[in-house]
Amino acid sequence: MGKKVKKENETPGKETFEPVLVEGRTPETVVLLLNSTEEDILVKACEAIHTFAEKGDENKVSLLGLGALEPLCKLISHNNKLIRRNALMVLGIMATNGDVQDVLKKMDTIPSIVDKLSPEEDVVVHEFATLCLASLSVDFICKVQISDNKGLPPLIQLLSSPDPDVKKNSLEIIFNLVQDYQSRLSVHELGGIPPLLELLMSDFPVIQHLVLKILHNVTTDEESRMTFREQQGFEKLMAILSNMEFNDLHAEALQVVSNCLSDSETLHLIQEDGGLTRLMEFILTPDTPDIQSNAVICITRVAQNSENRKLLHKQNIEKVLVELLSVPDVNVTTPTCQAVSTMSNHPASKDSFRDLDGIPAVVQLLNNESLILREAATSALVSLTDSNQLNAFAVYEAGGHEVLVQQLCGSCPRTVANSAATLGNMAGQEVIRCSILSHGAIQALVEPLKSTNTQVLVSTAHCLAELTCDTESRAQLQSAGGLQPLINLLHSYHKEVLHNACMVINVCASDKSTAVEMCKLGALEMLQDINQSVNRRSSFSELAMNSLLNSNLSVKYSLTGHLAFTDNISNDFYDAGKACAGQRILTLEELSKQPVNQYRPVIVVNTTKAEETANVPEESQSNPSETDTTKADRRTPMRKKKKEDDRQKEEAEAESPAEKPLKMMDDISLQLLAKQAKESILPLNDEREQYSALARLVSTAMGGAVEMERLHEFAWVLHISKLKYMFQSNVVPIGFIRKGIYCHRALLFKCLADCIGLSCTLVRGEYNRAWNEVLLFDGTPSSNGRSPQPCRYIVDLMHQPGNLLKANSPAAEQYQTI
Repeated sequence: MGKKVKKENETPGKETFEPVLVEGRTPETVVLLLNSTEEDILVKACEAIHTFAEKGDENKVSLLGLGALEPLCKLISHNNKLIRRNALMVLGIMATNGDVQDVLKKMDTIPSIVDKLSPEEDVVVHEFATLCLASLSVDFICKVQISDNKGLPPLIQLLSSPDPDVKKNSLEIIFNLVQDYQSRLSVHELGGIPPLLELLMSDFPVIQHLVLKILHNVTTDEESRMTFREQQGFEKLMAILSNMEFNDLHAEALQVVSNCLSDSETLHLIQEDGGLTRLMEFILTPDTPDIQSNAVICITRVAQNSENRKLLHKQNIEKVLVELLSVPDVNVTTPTCQAVSTMSNHPASKDSFRDLDGIPAVVQLLNNESLILREAATSALVSLTDSNQLNAFAVYEAGGHEVLVQQLCGSCPRTVANSAATLGNMAGQEVIRCSILSHGAIQALVEPLKSTNTQVLVSTAHCLAELTCDTESRAQLQSAGGLQPLINLLHSYHKEVLHNACMVINVCASDKSTAVEMCKLGALEMLQDINQSVNRRSSFSELAMNSLLNSNLSVKYSLTGHLAFTDNISNDFYDAGKACAGQRILTLEELSKQPVNQYRPVIVVNTTKAEETANVPEESQSNPSETDTTKADRRTPMRKKKKEDDRQKEEAEAESPAEKPLKMMDDISLQLLAKQAKESILPLNDEREQYSALARLVSTAMGGAVEMERLHEFAWVLHISKLKYMFQSNVVPIGFIRKGIYCHRALLFKCLADCIGLSCTLVRGEYNRAWNEVLLFDGTPSSNGRSPQPCRYIVDLMHQPGNLLKANSPAAEQYQTI
């Protein structure tokens, strides 16, 4: 590389030299000349460097190493137009190299380059300034700098430049900028859509491609789409799509069309102009994956409207989509699955997909390596199986449920959510549900219950509500550790997550052991808080709480103080007293491990037949209602232990309450009372007499009638204290109580009534009061043939045992209060 340049040295007060020719034969020499103060030298040096840089990246990197960038960046702002232009030409060529770009980013040259986009500069300056910015605008920081320095307005102006290179470079910059949402809005606000549409008819394909790419980004904004439509942009796109000479533009044009179809006005246009037929033709075009995929995306957008789905169904779109499901290109099958999902919102289309064997084709895609395709396939199955049991069975027959269970362990939240939702849709059929469970669905659903993704939680809870409808599946959920994350969902403020979690709790609560475990985990307290909240409570939360209480009557009685006619007391029911709202009721096991205290005892109902029943003394079996405490002691397991040797006795007495076996609570006396009730009361024909006789039996077992005026003399407190001391526990079996007050008698009455099939309630009052209500018919049918309504009665167990007090009467009110 050699150029002849003149060199002038001026010495003050002396005559100047004649021009001296200087030759620069090496890049190093010419780069040094960039620091000259002579304009002619600078012009020649820039020309020489430009020629050198054009020869390849190796030369560009060489110039970078020689320090050419710094002087060049200064020269692009030189007063001399020619120097400015030549320097910018060099900079533009060099900026196409990645190493040069990295250095330029750090030199803050973008403001100076943006300045060169002004109308005052010539076309060559515009060309190389835009070339330089096009290279730099790929970088995020540089894009921000271009926008901050107001580079977008002059770039839009340059779209009307007579030079095609300037247009192309400007379009490249704009395309890079509109990856940012704010820049997309700015293109519209600055009037960029009309000149972009003008360039659609350019003679240069590269310009047309760039315009379509920009429009694809810009038309994601609603207002931009409106301007696009007003400028007849949609018509121009359809003109391109109808012209086979522009077939290389069709894929990108369809991308813009898909954006435009988000608006109802454009949907109307495409129906009027026969656009749907054209889209169908694109879908059927063989060996054009890009065009097919974009056409399917457009169809999906069209199908968002219910009326359009009917129209597409009439054109047999389902047949076309099913054919595309077998295309090996993932870029085609993915949007096709999305189209199937959208079209399946039309009931007739669901049936068509099944009749055309589209469901096995979708199931087959679940095994694809592409995560995006698997997500789309599961989404299609959700829609296909929603409220359609025939489609659900088709998925089952294709083995889809097995793969869906496997997908529950995937890393893509949407795929997990879709898989759970599909399984939930399928689980309504018994044969399918059993098969789903056999493949480990419950265990697989536990991990998604811990997700932070809302849709995953909604779908997982919905699926569990459908699957946990038998004892075995609920036991699986409990053993897999699923109850804790399920209960944690009650903290959610997302309405659907909370509703579905309550539904699962409601289903699981039908199993007593599961209900007890959920109560241990604090489900009741959380549901109480929810039901006290104006914003969070719902019929779902109320149902969940009622179901938990109905399966855990001990807790229900403590919290509500009421057991209904339909609440049947069973084994291990206990009365721990009235609980405060939000307070967790301890389990019987937890209560039995507490040290003896001065508070009221926990009364337990234990109807399990003890192993020692056969050894009960004869007098105990024949006289279970005997009131003498000493005789009652002879019927206790503690008394039997006296027959053991001294060592065993000492060990038993030394046991702490926490180590005491629960069989110590075996209540033989209660079993004998239940037997006596069956034998003596059930044979009675009159229902009223049955209740009265049962009341007398309870009263006799609990110390007999006590006059209201002498109630204070009834030493029930001392008797209960002795029992607590005897058992060394706060838990006392009800059959051992020989001096019982209202609350003890009412509980025993309810227990025995439930045992023999009589119906009554149990209601807790204040200050150890409790009573039972029964329903009895009074009188005969009326003259019009209507049956009389039953009346409620309070059963007197304390003062005149067997007396039935009409509810709300003064006598009943006196019995219920102090």
